[in-house]
Amino acid sequence: MNIRDKDLSTAIDHREILQPSPFQARVDEHGLVQNWMSWNGYKTARVYDTLASEYFAVRSTCSVMDLTPMEKYRISGPQAKAFLNRLVTRDISNLKPGRVTYVIWCNDEGKVLDDGTLFHLREGDYRLCAQHHQLDWLLLSSLGFDVSIEHETHEVAALAVQGPTAFAVLTGAGIADLEVVKPFDNVARTLGDIDVMVSRTGFTGDLGYECWVDPKDALALWDAIFALKQQGLFDIRPIGLGALDMVRIEAGFIMPGDDFNTAETAVRADRDRSPYELGLGWLVNFDKPYFTGKQALIAERARPAKRQLLKLIIEGNKPPQDAFLYDSKNGSRIGTITSCVWSPILKTNVTLADVSFIDGKLPSEIWAEIYYQKELEWRATWAKCRISEKAFWIHPRSSATPPNNL
Repeated sequence: MNIRDKDLSTAIDHREILQPSPFQARVDEHGLVQNWMSWNGYKTARVYDTLASEYFAVRSTCSVMDLTPMEKYRISGPQAKAFLNRLVTRDISNLKPGRVTYVIWCNDEGKVLDDGTLFHLREGDYRLCAQHHQLDWLLLSSLGFDVSIEHETHEVAALAVQGPTAFAVLTGAGIADLEVVKPFDNVARTLGDIDVMVSRTGFTGDLGYECWVDPKDALALWDAIFALKQQGLFDIRPIGLGALDMVRIEAGFIMPGDDFNTAETAVRADRDRSPYELGLGWLVNFDKPYFTGKQALIAERARPAKRQLLKLIIEGNKPPQDAFLYDSKNGSRIGTITSCVWSPILKTNVTLADVSFIDGKLPSEIWAEIYYQKELEWRATWAKCRISEKAFWIHPRSSATPPNNL
């Protein structure tokens, strides 16, 4: 073997072997551009066909996305509720069976480790979904509690069905009684002889559901949905992580690893973030019993704010990717844009940005320094930024019950 062959062999030996999803046979059929990436070790589509068609499927018709790679943990036992209330910053003691809520959890210094959704399946039985691997932290935090924690990512297949016609599509596929399902409900339903848990949840800011099934039933669920497209009844498209990133930014949803460093991954002491610095102070409840990070967060709340993740609308049409932000009053650099997208539906640049406060207050006027390339030449421009207190785009149908049967 010569040196070139040896180098090639070494490279091949270190390739990541991506795990197939239970939906992989259908995912591969629809992956026209073969644009794949790894999501928690699964082979996942970044784009199936075109980014534009997938984006407008979410906003105009119906989109389907394989959520199986999402980290999922089953937490059960006599003290499951007490353990979870100790783990997360939000008070979940009144979360009823059949309901879902958004939660974050911190380390002892009050810095966010991850965010996710907590499903109360039945009394003493929960499912926690997270973006990153959390089993080690969950096991460590459960010491002293009579609770069982199981990693069930590979045992549960999940499919997001999002968009204006999501309700009509799932109803047409054969899942009944969805008109009574309210936002953040999770209910047991059937599709033929398949058991399906349906939650009215999503990451798009639009009407949507997430369907959870046994992996052996995954293809049957997919086929029942796409049969409606084959019959010419609905326009249904699978979407990848590229389109999801666009709509989640429009909806103002943050992403660990993109918009902030988690406490576990941050290397420098000032690179992790607290709930207050992420604009998630509304998820912190000091009236409930002790939770991990409580004392640190009490102390932080008493100090002047140092920084916050803000939603900014950027003037102009130049892409503000990774742009630096400046205070117009003194010209000092105050932050960086973390996520951005040109919103096709809003016709403007919308971004999430990490911004430092000045004397505990937001700067009165923020400008972005944007570098962009035009015909192989780099140029610089300045754009004024406007703070948005609310999500850039949330459609009323996302919370309407019953939803319109489009």
